[in-house]
Amino acid sequence: MNNNVISLLVLAGIAIFLILRLKSVLGTREGFEKPPLPAPQTATRKGKFEVIEGGVDRDIADHVPEDSDAARALAAMKQAEPSFSVSEFLSGARGAYEMILMAFEKGDLGSVKPFMSSDVYETLEEVVEARNARGLTVTAEFMGIREVSLQGAEFDRSSTEGEVTVRFASELISAARDAAGEVVEGNPNEVRRQRDVWTFARKMGSNDPNWQLVATGE
Repeated sequence: MNNNVISLLVLAGIAIFLILRLKSVLGTREGFEKPPLPAPQTATRKGKFEVIEGGVDRDIADHVPEDSDAARALAAMKQAEPSFSVSEFLSGARGAYEMILMAFEKGDLGSVKPFMSSDVYETLEEVVEARNARGLTVTAEFMGIREVSLQGAEFDRSSTEGEVTVRFASELISAARDAAGEVVEGNPNEVRRQRDVWTFARKMGSNDPNWQLVATGE
């Protein structure tokens, strides 16, 4: 056996010894080792919104000032009904606004009666009946909503009823014609800009998910 072979065998033996020693050291834990770091805290997901526990509720703060009465009312609504979402409410209010407004324009309030309080329904129905008494026919086309913003909120803890006031800015084309077909109100060729402030109410935590229109204004 020549010297080169002997040298290779010696080096191989040293390498095996070092590998075994290194493995024995890495495979043990001593008493003062640092414990593994906890995983970084992540935001918990509630519905469609990421909310950090103990932090600002962006679902509220994105729509009203954090320290406002409206913010406190919305927070109380969420306590009474944890699944309540301000953003989802505004999306639903947007759809309800178009539906009720167009039903009023076309004189078909019966189709949306469940979504209004009796006072609001009776007030709008009087307007529709007055148009009918004059023999007017209304044509209307909804062009879209340019603004939906939350204006205020209130919560009655004793009755658990919440009220949310929303401002809408919309565009529509409407015209009222008399029995002869003459336009007496509106313009069938002109877009009308309209602003409304509506208040919706509902008992939080109830089985009925529908909000009712309880007040209208401009």
